[in-house]
Amino acid sequence: MPLPVRQARHVVVRFLLLACLLLSANPARAQYDPRAAFAPFDMQQAVNGYRSANGLPGPQYWQNRADYEIHAKLTPAANAPTLSGSEVITYTNNSPDQLADLWLQLDQNIYKPDSRAAFAGGWPHPPGEGFVLDKVEVETGGAFAAAPALVSDTRLRVSLPRALAGGGAKLRLRIAWHFAIPAKWGGRMGAGMAKAGVIYDMAQWYPRMAVYDDIRGWDTLPYLAQEFYLEYGNFDYFITLPGDMLVAGSGELVNAREVLTAQQQAQLARARGSDATVMIRSPDEVGDVANHGDRTWHFHMNDTRDVAFSASSAFVWDAARINLPGGRQALAMSFYPAESAGQAAWGRSTEYLKASLESYSQRWYPYPWPVAINVAGPVGGMEYPGIIFDSIEGRGKQLFWITAHEIGHSYFPMIVGFDERRHAWMDEGFNTFIDIYESDDFNHGEYAPKRDPEYTPGGGNPVDEILPLLADPDAPAILTRADSIPGKYRHPVSYFKSALGLVLLREQILGPDRFDPAFRRFIAAWAYKHPKPADFFRAMESAGGEDLSWWWRGWYANNWSLDLAVDAIAPVDGDPAKGTRITIGSHDRLVMPARLRVDFADGSHGDYRLPAESWILNATTSIIVPPGKTVVSATIDPDHAIPDKNRANNVMKAPGQGGS
Repeated sequence: MPLPVRQARHVVVRFLLLACLLLSANPARAQYDPRAAFAPFDMQQAVNGYRSANGLPGPQYWQNRADYEIHAKLTPAANAPTLSGSEVITYTNNSPDQLADLWLQLDQNIYKPDSRAAFAGGWPHPPGEGFVLDKVEVETGGAFAAAPALVSDTRLRVSLPRALAGGGAKLRLRIAWHFAIPAKWGGRMGAGMAKAGVIYDMAQWYPRMAVYDDIRGWDTLPYLAQEFYLEYGNFDYFITLPGDMLVAGSGELVNAREVLTAQQQAQLARARGSDATVMIRSPDEVGDVANHGDRTWHFHMNDTRDVAFSASSAFVWDAARINLPGGRQALAMSFYPAESAGQAAWGRSTEYLKASLESYSQRWYPYPWPVAINVAGPVGGMEYPGIIFDSIEGRGKQLFWITAHEIGHSYFPMIVGFDERRHAWMDEGFNTFIDIYESDDFNHGEYAPKRDPEYTPGGGNPVDEILPLLADPDAPAILTRADSIPGKYRHPVSYFKSALGLVLLREQILGPDRFDPAFRRFIAAWAYKHPKPADFFRAMESAGGEDLSWWWRGWYANNWSLDLAVDAIAPVDGDPAKGTRITIGSHDRLVMPARLRVDFADGSHGDYRLPAESWILNATTSIIVPPGKTVVSATIDPDHAIPDKNRANNVMKAPGQGGS
């Protein structure tokens, strides 16, 4: 989920000003310490039968499961629209532990005036009553009976009449609830006007099971607006609403014959076989009402941690086929009001959606679900499984970039189930990383390179744009808990620095030939599971064939800066007949592999690859140019590929060649 463009630009300006202040203050230069840089890195997580030393799920890995059947009714009203519903959750305890209680998430309670989010500086929102729980019951002996329930902020504890055994035991929990649909806030959900009617973007709309895992047991962090952590399962959900409204929902529409016109069904069938976008409901058809009563839309989705939907009488609707590896297909669809139509705006949304998922599926992991949907509405830039909410005003490259980014969240954290509540850098950074390459892939680079607030806020070289953040003494490390990262650093750290760390790991440290197979293996192994940071670190080291302790420590656990320099060019032992020694020093705490380019008097040059271990014993290393070649100059990082904070010391002329 991106920050607003204006806010992101202000963040960059503040960083640049801070960098200038730091330089003018002339602080003492940080000293490089090889023993600190290359010390063993504590992963903060034990290896055991659940999580293996190679970063993959262990032979005894377990994960609980939550399957949902939800019946909800949306009641539009000018001043107080509501959503009411009842759900049955089939909960499976695959853990080895008995569970005396169940914990659920009640995200709507963030609207309560006394919510923890309100005191923690969460996103602003109008006050409300949150979830009203009409019934909480547990099935016992084939019948549902009321269960003791305790609401604590955005959490619900349900006490069980008898502890739920481990090893695969199941129970069913039934909850009835309702809430007032809020106006737009914070970019996540709400209701907003289009010219032809209200658009409802509905998310966090039902009580959801908290995760019980092998790391913390019940993970009951309160919802402070820092994303989600959820169990996987299958969903059947039914939405009842007025007959003039279309519904776009996660998963596949089960009862199309009951809710769509014959023409809409025919156009959908045509779209399933078309690479070109097919109009399902045109702008001219908006306002045509075939059914004045209520209708119920039934959706189904397998292997997902969540579902969301959007509903409106104002929607235009189009679709096209997504071509997936192995001959599989899915359907890309876009829903938007008539004022957003046109090739300069949402008329290309489905094209962007289709191309992004085809690229991600080829590069990283096949898209698993039958449908992917982009919705133009009051929410701008928010992701849920199989559906994303984007702005009505989106157009051109900005709409492409936001579409590619939000649907990229299908992989992180919707398929690979990261704990976004604690580790926002894993879902936002990983997703920003993959959408950088999608910008290169799309339509022969039509919108490449990616230059938007998520990756390069100022539009320049990202290794230069990260420098003010690395120079900021107050900037938190990537591994900081998500709720503890101040708002002004959320984008620079969780999105930008995290994504750039993966780009540098792929292109400068491991290389694509090692990075790509390791990254694909990690995704496939942890699909629909719950990896932690240590699992990722171990997986990339094991499959990538590299001890990366120095990288995890400098870039992720700390906010260290890099300063490599050409320190000296001189004859070996003072004798030109022995060759020329070029000394390269590390002048700050971060270290990276780098390329050294040596220019010769005959117009040729030589490139030398210096691994990170060049500085494992000392702050300097050197290369020897054999006699017979006259060195003119030497340049560290000639391709401007690494985040070196001081490029003034990257180039040196050899003595007698116009330099000192």
